[in-house]
Amino acid sequence: MTQTDQTQVPTAPETTISPEELAAFRAYQARIQRDQRDKELRDTYAQLVDDEIDAATDMLTQLSTDMATIKETVMSNFRSVIDMKTETLGLSKPQGQYTHTFTNSDSTRRITIGNYTIDSYRDTVEDGIQLVTTYIQSLARDQDSQALVKAVMQLLSRNSKGQIKASRVLQLRKIAEEVGDPQFIRGVQIIQDSYQPEISRSFVRLEVKDPSTQTWTIVPLNISNL
Repeated sequence: MTQTDQTQVPTAPETTISPEELAAFRAYQARIQRDQRDKELRDTYAQLVDDEIDAATDMLTQLSTDMATIKETVMSNFRSVIDMKTETLGLSKPQGQYTHTFTNSDSTRRITIGNYTIDSYRDTVEDGIQLVTTYIQSLARDQDSQALVKAVMQLLSRNSKGQIKASRVLQLRKIAEEVGDPQFIRGVQIIQDSYQPEISRSFVRLEVKDPSTQTWTIVPLNISNL
């Protein structure tokens, strides 16, 4: 009887995983899954932002175009009214009126059309300022005259753009007329004659009257005011 050789196949030793190692592995898997979810949420958020920006851009761009078109249409339609006011009624200021307000017959609606202006002067304004300054500085004798000097110099102060506010020139004119000095008045007149405002941009303002309170309310035409 022949005995057949049998090859013994080695068996791998059993691997024992400790509870700590199992817990660490599961924590690792959980972290991987959490990181994946976070990335998917970030991608979803980024896509949502892109979609909403695209939608808002389309709407706001169209709104801007519509508002510009309506503004130009309203101003164009009122040009003939302004021409009639200027030529027929003679109510426009000789140096040019920058704001016109129109109210309907029953006084429930009114529209103001105008231009924002920037205070600006011709070079001759310096001559007027010099005349006023020379006169005013000669008055600094007593407490009353010192107060007048201070008030006038404040009115002659310039803004950040180096210009005198037109409203202050009007106050200066009133003081000059009260004082009555020819040099003072002449200096202020030169300043006023030098005034040459620059038109910056046009505007349209709509107001309606609340029937319950009889007060005027501005209809918001700026998206920031809605």
